[in-house]
Amino acid sequence: RPWPEVTPRPCPTRPSGTILPDCAADLGELHAYPTADGSFSLQSDRFGEAFHNSAGARNEAEAKFAVPAQLDRFQDGTPLRVLDVCVGLGYNSAVVLEALPTPAPELNWWGLELDHRPLDLALARQDFRSSWSASVLQVLEQLRDHGRWDYERCRGKLLWGDARSMLGQIPARQSFDLILQDAFSPQRCPELWSEEFLAALAGRLAPGGRLLTYSRSAAVRASLRRNGLTLFSLLPAPGERPGWSSGTMAVRPGPPIPDAGPGWRGLSLMEEEHLHTRAAVPFRDPSGADDSAAILRRRSMEQDRCSLEPTNAWQRRWRQDSTGCSR
Repeated sequence: RPWPEVTPRPCPTRPSGTILPDCAADLGELHAYPTADGSFSLQSDRFGEAFHNSAGARNEAEAKFAVPAQLDRFQDGTPLRVLDVCVGLGYNSAVVLEALPTPAPELNWWGLELDHRPLDLALARQDFRSSWSASVLQVLEQLRDHGRWDYERCRGKLLWGDARSMLGQIPARQSFDLILQDAFSPQRCPELWSEEFLAALAGRLAPGGRLLTYSRSAAVRASLRRNGLTLFSLLPAPGERPGWSSGTMAVRPGPPIPDAGPGWRGLSLMEEEHLHTRAAVPFRDPSGADDSAAILRRRSMEQDRCSLEPTNAWQRRWRQDSTGCSR
């Protein structure tokens, strides 16, 4: 069937009275497309990137967020606290909700999102709606309509706006067991991969808390390590082309965690060496308000001045095993 183009439209006033940002300027035009697992995703004109890889939107969400989260850790009644950065179509939180153990733990969820249209579009599609249980669908609908949900022992709140400033709206005492970091890639959206923003996320992790992301960027990993987190490499999602890494799990020291587990493994020597190349120079945003051009320009200047190994030398050394290092 045809996959419709989503054109910009004014942001409505939600029933809660919250005025949403000028969404037409946030992600630009959005284009829907099918993925190999039967789920659908979107392409953003502004960022020039898709929300998911073509192997499958739901497959990617499950493999990179639900599986390495190891949610059975919370089946003993331990409360679960989740932060979803860039909620988008809602896949990441939805797969986590679907994978909760029985009985479900007490859940405190927060979400950050700039543009309401991806969630609106997803919930307008019957194929998307029919892929979730009634309880998860209810949560997504409540987020769309009211920006929050609260029932039984589960509650959540979605904050609309620039994630850099919205993160500060979450009470300072609130820490998280899981942070799902799914912004557009660092070269396209460096604002949400800066040393400062990643430090703020790392500071919100509880002992043993896990930050999960599709990104394998050396700059991102180096920033997370400097902020005290232990790094692991994510395994490919079903149908995804195998590469030297499919993402990152960064863990706040706490209970012991094995070098390999469901969906992850330790960093290889190749990945460790990547963290000592110019690719590891961080994205810096000291004001927390710079645009992408300023952040990228600052990083380029720092890379030109640094004494780290050129990244192309690292690539040549590992060429026979490497599939690239962009993401």
